This record gives sequence, structure tokens and C-alpha cells, in this order.
Amino acid sequence: MKKYICTLIAALFGGCATAPKGLVPVAGFELQRYLGTWHEIARLDHSFERGLINVTAEYSMREDGGVKVVNRGYKAATGEWKEAVGRAYFTGEPSVGQLKVSFFRPFYGGYNIVELDREGYNYALVAGPSTKYLWILARKPELEPAIIKRLAARAGELGYDTEKLIFPGAAPQAK
Repeated sequence: MKKYICTLIAALFGGCATAPKGLVPVAGFELQRYLGTWHEIARLDHSFERGLINVTAEYSMREDGGVKVVNRGYKAATGEWKEAVGRAYFTGEPSVGQLKVSFFRPFYGGYNIVELDREGYNYALVAGPSTKYLWILARKPELEPAIIKRLAARAGELGYDTEKLIFPGAAPQAK
């Protein structure tokens, strides 16, 4: 587990970048509506999630006003669940969907919500600190193909290589 977390840190939080150049996070963001469990529909592959399926991210409030982040996924090759717990804080106004997240302080990386279902907070397009990190998240394990296509197109407009998106699928539920 320590190796997993160390890889996560090195891969994502090697610098202080919060957002790729030109990326604009959503305004009018409401954290209370965003809290809860999100399912990973698609992502750009990277070492700290490689081989993981049935990935979820759970967000809840911390006593210090920040956000507790619990990322969890199933590694089919070993039959094990992997989990990383971190913390996130807004980098500016809390009405803007831009946070910094850390799974090992003092290193933080960007968490930028660039598209969001404003009506129901049912799906989101999230960008990391560079164009190497991108996620499509949804409240349910599946998302309508038309919405996925639209979010992927938006990511392409922002400079992401959407041909490299992977769709990790599901695994057995934890007992």
C-alpha cells in the first residue's frame, strides 16, 4: 500500500501546478452538492491507478473546512482493493471548482472541475495539474454514451489526448 501511495505522490504531485495553461474551472460551484461518492467512468491512464477498476472517489467535509478525499479501486490482477486517503482545499473562491489535493503533505496537485452537470451534479469532467491527468466522473457506475462523447470532445478541445482515454469498468463489490 505504501508503494501505491508513494507512486501516486510522485506521479501527480511532483510540482505545484494547479491547472494546465488556459484551463478555466467552473464558476458557480457548490461544494455541498459535490460531496459524496463519484464513480470513475473514464480516465487517462497513469501509474497510480494502473490496473484498477471499479474506481470511486468519495468526498466529505473535514473539521478544518477542507475536503476529505478517499479514492478506492479494485486491482483485478491481485484481487485486492486499493485505497488512498487525502485532503483538498480551494485554491481561491469556494464558488470556483478549483482545488489543490494532497495524499502526502506537503505536496499538492491541481483538481480542476472543468465541466459539471449543474442541474443534478450527476457528472463531471475533472482535470489534474497537467494534460496527463483527466477523469470523467458520475454519481452512478454508468453514464449515457452521449454525455461521455460530449465530455470527451470538450477534453479534446482543451488539449487532452482523448484517444488514450480508458474505461476501467466494474469489479465485484467489496464485502
